[in-house]
Amino acid sequence: MVHIGGSMSTPPKNEAAIGVTAFKAQCLGLIDDVARGKTGRIVLLKHSRPVAAVVPLQDDAGDDFDLWGAMRGTVKVRPGVDLTEPTGEIWDAGQ
Repeated sequence: MVHIGGSMSTPPKNEAAIGVTAFKAQCLGLIDDVARGKTGRIVLLKHSRPVAAVVPLQDDAGDDFDLWGAMRGTVKVRPGVDLTEPTGEIWDAGQ
């Protein structure tokens, strides 16, 4: 971990730590670094104690799949949802 302004012990790789006051002055550049992958995570410190972290958002595109046809791209199915599983409802057509 790269420590920006202060001392830290054996930090993880590609991680930075910064005091909240210094972060306030540099936040746009630091957020851009995380978004570009230059820094994996920025830990925010208040009185040398971690209070928050800036991390990149995970891309959910690989977790969901698109339905096809006329509605392609408008519906997402979450992982673990089985569209073929019975709902337990009895329809008029099923009686």
